[in-house]
Order: sequence, then structure tokens, then C-alpha cells
Amino acid sequence: MDTPRALTVKEFCQQYGIGQTQFYEEVKEKRLTVRKVGRKSLITRDDAEIWLRSLPMLITEAA
Repeated sequence: MDTPRALTVKEFCQQYGIGQTQFYEEVKEKRLTVRKVGRKSLITRDDAEIWLRSLPMLITEAA
């Protein structure tokens, strides 16, 4: 079976480990692109990966 090219909001949140409140905040701040099909919101896998790579990195100092 082929991997779907787009995720629903629920699938995105599960796969990327964020809640729906945070998801909608990312959309509101235009950090995540959502596409609409009727009432359904979809996030392409490409857009999901772009979002993931845009997140700040945590840099810790060596002990």
C-alpha cells in the first residue's frame, strides 16, 4: 500500500507529537501550510517536513 501524500490534522498531530491547539497556533502564525478540500484540512508530507526542519534546534553546552 502506498503512503498517503497528505495527512489529516489528527494524523499530523499524532505523527509529529503535537496537540491540536499547537497545530492551529502554527497555522495561525503561518509556520505551517494547510490545504483545504471542502471542510477537510490536509497537510502535505512535503509541507510537514518543511515545518519540521524550520523548528529551532536546541543547543546545549557540553558539561
